[in-house]
Amino acid sequence: MQNKEHVVVIGGGLGGLSAAINLAAYKDRFTVTLIEKNTHLGGKLNVIEKDGFSFDLGPSIFTMPHMFEPLFTVHGKAMSDYVTLEHVDPHWRNIFEDGTIIDLTANIETMKQPPSNLNDKDIEDLNRFLNYTKKLHHFTKKTMFDNQSERKLDILKYYNPFKIIKDSDMFSTMDDGVRRYISNPYLIDILNFFIKYVGSSPYDAPAVMNLLPYIQWEFGLWYVKGGMYNLAKGFEKLLKELDVTIHKGVEALSVTTDNNTVSHVETDKLGTIEADVVVSNMEVIPFYEKLSKESPKTIAPYKKRYAPACSGFALHLGVNTNYPMLRHHNFFFSNNPKKHFDKIFHERTLTNDPTIYLVAPMKTNPHLGPKGHEIIKILPHIPVIDEKSPFTEADYHQFKENILDKLERMGLKDLRKHIVTEELWTPHTIRDMYYSNQGAIYGVVADKKMNMGFKHPKRSKLYKNLYFVGGSVNPGGGMPMVVKSGTQTTKQILKDRS
Repeated sequence: MQNKEHVVVIGGGLGGLSAAINLAAYKDRFTVTLIEKNTHLGGKLNVIEKDGFSFDLGPSIFTMPHMFEPLFTVHGKAMSDYVTLEHVDPHWRNIFEDGTIIDLTANIETMKQPPSNLNDKDIEDLNRFLNYTKKLHHFTKKTMFDNQSERKLDILKYYNPFKIIKDSDMFSTMDDGVRRYISNPYLIDILNFFIKYVGSSPYDAPAVMNLLPYIQWEFGLWYVKGGMYNLAKGFEKLLKELDVTIHKGVEALSVTTDNNTVSHVETDKLGTIEADVVVSNMEVIPFYEKLSKESPKTIAPYKKRYAPACSGFALHLGVNTNYPMLRHHNFFFSNNPKKHFDKIFHERTLTNDPTIYLVAPMKTNPHLGPKGHEIIKILPHIPVIDEKSPFTEADYHQFKENILDKLERMGLKDLRKHIVTEELWTPHTIRDMYYSNQGAIYGVVADKKMNMGFKHPKRSKLYKNLYFVGGSVNPGGGMPMVVKSGTQTTKQILKDRS
């Protein structure tokens, strides 16, 4: 009988969990060990209990459930036995400085009603736009989801070459695509901001990213009952049933390489672990910097092509009041979204007028905090850490005050007076907790000129038995794509080692 190969998964984020779960389906081929430096599994899908509140620290929106279900069905199990989903409608509320409010609802026709009050032309434009985004989704599904296109030339293997330019809207940016169909200025800003799922700019990202609105309306928007972190708990329960060896609180310090192969993983508490295959949930650039310790010359091309997406300023508040104007998901828009994105991605500075994503999860789950209270999670996108000139505590403090000023001005009356507890995460917190590149929260930026939206390939070009999963590799950032990376990486490992 052939000896089993030992796979070491470094990092227990959703990509690493997905890879471990998929690999565990091949018990006759592999034994799997997963190590995670933090004391929880889930990576950025994290939680903190504080003063009677349960704050989900990471992702807040669940989409594309069909991307998650195969992790359970491959083992003959039902996802519903591990995770319970609740539909969220409206998907989110959009609030503008002039008092305009537009709710994105599952049924587009209802957006004619108050408070949105869209007219027939707006709805007609929106439906035309969604027909366009459906084509983009079909293109991406065929090339990236169903197959593993890692670069432009790969697309030719899976798609009619005479249709690629048109069906991917190749020469346009995301903003170009939106404006081609939409005339309502509020809807333009709203649809552009779907780029939040991958932490990029609609003015720089390729038009194919307009598939994001289609995905949301087609597959719905969901909440994990009991809190988003229950998704990570469901995965951990499954892993334990599959006899995957899990070591939490164990950090990978370095790897030993020999003949273009990673042979051992050195840890802080378990010593040296021998590996036939290594799957890294640590992002590509941090892995090469921290673990394999490549030279700056080797890493430089990766930094140029696979620059980090944005970071976030995550302010979690427990307040002793309720704000009826809020829905589960809310966006408070900048007066000048173009300037907001330019500040993040080109000027690399903090703005006094950001677009603010605000989650009020107790609208759906009132048991996350004390009765009569509310959780308000505030997450504006901000630049990643500039190592040469990082933001100071004073910079972050002023940014926080600007945010609170804006929210109080736009309807959250006396917000400061009602705060009873808070938890603040800056890009530095995020970098130190997850070792993400410069504190990025969505992996690699989607930029038309830089990379056409392609991320790093899942198989390392430096080491033949090293693979990557997560938001820094294809198919990209966001929970469904990160989970998909683990599934695709497993297929690649099986192909390479057959």
